[in-house]
Amino acid sequence: MGTLAPLLPGTVTLVAGGPGDPGLMTVAGRAAVEQADVLLVDHLAPQEALGWARPDTEVLDVAKLPRGRTTPQERINALLVAHARAGRRVVRLKGGDGFVFGRGMEEVLACAEAGVDTRVLPGVTSAVAVPALGGIPVTHRGVVHGFSVISGHVPPGHPTCTLDYAALARSGTTLVVLMGVANLAAIAGELLAHGLPGGTPAAVVARGGHPDQEVRAATLATVADAAAGIAPPAVTVIGEVAAFATPTRQLEETR
Repeated sequence: MGTLAPLLPGTVTLVAGGPGDPGLMTVAGRAAVEQADVLLVDHLAPQEALGWARPDTEVLDVAKLPRGRTTPQERINALLVAHARAGRRVVRLKGGDGFVFGRGMEEVLACAEAGVDTRVLPGVTSAVAVPALGGIPVTHRGVVHGFSVISGHVPPGHPTCTLDYAALARSGTTLVVLMGVANLAAIAGELLAHGLPGGTPAAVVARGGHPDQEVRAATLATVADAAAGIAPPAVTVIGEVAAFATPTRQLEETR
């Protein structure tokens, strides 16, 4: 109990790498990396974790960079299957948790269709960990009793957007926005239009878990301006708990 069974040749293990700091990976995740014959790695996976791999491990960069170089998901699926069928112990290393906007289930299904056994090792999702690293609890007794995690990959009103922003605005939950930097102004505007007060505390935590982590505190009305110049990855928190944010400048002044 409590230990990872050895990886078997011809299998795929999906490892969630956590929010950035390799120390926040699970023990089972590290053990899988140490056993891998082939590592397929995302750009948000903790790069220091690659140092745990054996010298002869083949490392494949399958990054999906926002508005940049990207590896199609179909290609990633094909690589997982091909290396497993060649008898290798394949590890797919992602950032955060692969089942929270991580397309992990697509990889599980692709392997299952090809008859390849898979194992899932869940990890610490950035939706909870990154706010915490910025001093923000996504829930707090007497303040808020729930939180909603949404993708900001597409703006409100986009044909593929399935979110009900009116319901979110009146939900009374903390809103945690992943992948929302580019569309933050539109998201904030939509919430304002549906009645969420402009003075609602908000914060953006960029590069959570990394040495250059940055926290910017604001309100719903000002959060898009406050986030100016921030590049992904970043997590936005909207709700009363965002008032607990510890801005980077304040952190620096107390050192």
